[in-house]
Amino acid sequence: MTFHKIEPERIASAIRRQIESLILRGVLRPGARLPAERDLAAQLSVSRPSLREALAELEQAGLIVTRPGAGAYVADVLGSAFAPPLVRLFSTHSEALFDYIAFRRDLEGLAAARAAREASDTDLSIITAIFQRMEAAHARRAAREEAALDADFHMAIVEASHNVVMLHMMRSMFEMLREGVFYNRQTMFAMRTTRSELLQQHRAIHDAVTGRDPAAARAAVEAHMDFVESATREQIRIARNEDTAQLRFAQEQAK
Repeated sequence: MTFHKIEPERIASAIRRQIESLILRGVLRPGARLPAERDLAAQLSVSRPSLREALAELEQAGLIVTRPGAGAYVADVLGSAFAPPLVRLFSTHSEALFDYIAFRRDLEGLAAARAAREASDTDLSIITAIFQRMEAAHARRAAREEAALDADFHMAIVEASHNVVMLHMMRSMFEMLREGVFYNRQTMFAMRTTRSELLQQHRAIHDAVTGRDPAAARAAVEAHMDFVESATREQIRIARNEDTAQLRFAQEQAK
């Protein structure tokens, strides 16, 4: 027989599957706090014992963590596809830096092209809202805020690509970016000329994605990442020259 008896689904299983889906699609992000038990049960129209059973299953699966007196949170491990020892290895070997930039160039180019095709109007509104905040931070010369919004902007485009594997892989990449594993983005945004060029590049990406032009979106991302690579190489060169100058200065002072 090719047919199987239909079994009624447990309420707890239905709750678990809905929360799992929200996590998978990036709606519930790593570290996000779930609503209080009473509120979440009301939103789902389920009993609190069924909700507790579902949350226990999710915690056992490693998808959420509960903190006494604080509630339930999406597990941080979902945002890290790389083991901590590997991240530390990346941070101490310079060759990983340019491989990282190349990886971002390729994957984000694909994501931008997909976003130009697949994004909903709401997705595009989010991307535009973040870009407008970038413009405002740029006008205030708020380098730290502009650097943070840079990561949010790129992540919003990845989310708008509606590919869950790409979403979680790139989220891991951006966590390393925010933590400064590879290079200091704030230094780049603090340089006036570089800041202006970066804003124009983000505008080109924004306009291509919201204009639903996949080829232009991919080209704009690739041009942006090429610039990031060039600027990073220049920063390294300047830092190396300064180190040499400091050594010479110390040698002169010792005479």
